[in-house]
Amino acid sequence: MEIGLTVGDSIDRIDATASGFEFVEFGLAEAADVPERIDDDRLRTTLEANDLGLHVHLPFEQDVATPVPEINEAIVAYQRRLLEWAGGLGARKAVLHGAVRDPHDTDLRPTTVDQLSAISNIGSDTGVEVVVENVGHQRRGLPLSVLGRLAREAGASVCFDVGHAYMEDGEDGIARFTREYGDLISHLHVHDARGRGDTHLPIGAGEIRYGELSERLDGFDGTVAVEVFTDDVDLLRDTARRVADHLDTSAFRG
Repeated sequence: MEIGLTVGDSIDRIDATASGFEFVEFGLAEAADVPERIDDDRLRTTLEANDLGLHVHLPFEQDVATPVPEINEAIVAYQRRLLEWAGGLGARKAVLHGAVRDPHDTDLRPTTVDQLSAISNIGSDTGVEVVVENVGHQRRGLPLSVLGRLAREAGASVCFDVGHAYMEDGEDGIARFTREYGDLISHLHVHDARGRGDTHLPIGAGEIRYGELSERLDGFDGTVAVEVFTDDVDLLRDTARRVADHLDTSAFRG
């Protein structure tokens, strides 16, 4: 198991906050000139200087599927371009939001499976494992149970965001998804949350019972990204140590 850190699209943040982690999850912004505007040489040098592996987070606002075939073809082509770039930099995983034009349109679900399968296959071709993230608490996010079912049909791995699951369906949602689809989970996003809407808090500052995570993810040997919205290094490392303790691992080296 490896524990890493999300850093948004900031190379500076890698230097400032990622020491002691195994990898960073670098975010691709929504700009039309991504990834061309990213300084590849500087990113590569910064990773090497800090002895860090690379994962990427694909753009947040892009849907996986729509009812329009031409748009769906363009989505796949767009993700191909990004995944080829990520693979060229040696990225191992790419997080893809499980969002569609209308998550309640049941007629769209077969198309979503096809889209997920196509994007995952591109990832395989480029050496990057695509992991689909649960964002069912958001307007276009697929509900937890639907995401799990469609990911299984598509042969796709899952990035299970514990805080997002809590915001969508509380502890019951976390327990149900890990029980039914735990075998699909390859990557975790960890942060704390409160039911009133606060999220991406340091673990221990919210309401999630992380002490039960080891039991819910028995045998988990994937990757874990700390996704706490702060540049306070002590808080980031404390969350990493807490999740390492909860998962019964000594993976965090910081």
